[in-house]
Amino acid sequence: MPTLASNYCLLIVLVLIYGAFLFWYGGRGEPMTEDEVTQRLAAISASTGGKSQAVDQVPGEIIAELKQLAASDDGNEFFMVNLIKYRQKALYPPGSDYDDSALAADSRYNRALVPYLLKFGGVPVFVGSPQGRFIDKSGDMEWDRVAVVRYRSRRDLFKMAHEIAPLGVAIHKWASIERTQVFPVAPILSLFTVRALVATILAVIGAVIHFLFFRSL
Repeated sequence: MPTLASNYCLLIVLVLIYGAFLFWYGGRGEPMTEDEVTQRLAAISASTGGKSQAVDQVPGEIIAELKQLAASDDGNEFFMVNLIKYRQKALYPPGSDYDDSALAADSRYNRALVPYLLKFGGVPVFVGSPQGRFIDKSGDMEWDRVAVVRYRSRRDLFKMAHEIAPLGVAIHKWASIERTQVFPVAPILSLFTVRALVATILAVIGAVIHFLFFRSL
């Protein structure tokens, strides 16, 4: 019957699309070996020429942070929590042609970052602005932005960093940020998952296509 054949074709297409998504999204793998970490860090350092892209940052500081991040690698997906305090004015190197807006500098960085983030299976999960304080024993840390980014693995983050490093776009990030705290989080419980969301969207698309085109066949 035409209706049955059409429905099967639609189902196969949707399953293939979802399978391709799962392949891209990933999230389960083997951790990097010590040799791999060393090689990837050396490649990232070589891509930047061993220089910092921030006026007030010590050369090699980011490499040290990446090495620390690799120490907890389990090969699986993780979420990076970013707490950000923007500068009053963007701090670019002398002679820069950019304006002094910290938010504009951050936007330049994000526009350059997102395509590479998606290429390596990463997605921004949440971005928000703090609304006052509640329990805050430190008492001296105020943040302008909170962002959570999902990474497919630490290996993919390293690959992304290697490709981005030669572009010099990190200059915009550090020009905009006065201080930041960034730390990885392993998911334990979440009522929101991208896998379930994509499956739901594809199911809805399939139902709509069936209703509009195949129901009367």
